[in-house]
Amino acid sequence: MVNLRYKWTPFLPYGQKLELKKNTFVYRQGENGRGFYYLEQGGVKISLLSDNGHERVIDYVPIGTLLGEHGAHRGTYLTTAVTTTPSILYHFSDEALSRVCKDHPHAAMIFTNSHIYKVRLLAEIISYLDSPVEQQMAHFLLKLIQIHENENIPIDQTSFARYIGTSRITVNKIIQKWRQQGFIQFSNGVIQVIQIERIREILTQMESEQFEQSTSL
Repeated sequence: MVNLRYKWTPFLPYGQKLELKKNTFVYRQGENGRGFYYLEQGGVKISLLSDNGHERVIDYVPIGTLLGEHGAHRGTYLTTAVTTTPSILYHFSDEALSRVCKDHPHAAMIFTNSHIYKVRLLAEIISYLDSPVEQQMAHFLLKLIQIHENENIPIDQTSFARYIGTSRITVNKIIQKWRQQGFIQFSNGVIQVIQIERIREILTQMESEQFEQSTSL
């Protein structure tokens, strides 16, 4: 994502500018695709509805990136996107994408790489759905650092709980535990990761324990 952020900016004149209010659906999971979008200002959250009907937030779209790539070429939207604040997006139809790629051949690679990244991210999220909460929190915290390119993550406990699919109380207990251990600081809705390597160690250790348990069965 580091190399993809803002890469689509030069092609905005090919898209349709949309000014959306807070809590506006950009697209819904299962809908027939009508193209993809670029987030210029504001915020958008991505949610996934599981087979058992449980919906959970799985991503917050960084400004300067694409979303809904799976809706290109008349594909089906795999997730739901909703604005979290008043936002400005650009919509790119299949026709607009064709024009961009015709005029700027390298744009096809930017779009493809972004699409691949989103598919991999979705696969990662699904693979962690049944993991212990602390393991999920460590994984997604590292992922958010990578996405936002910053060790200060603007996310409150309620949003983190929705991100993980658990209760705010459970998230608070783990945040307080990490605080006491000196791994993070938390104030005013921002998690500051002080020791990234220790968070990575938590994730690696728990993954190793899960592997050992699975091989011993």
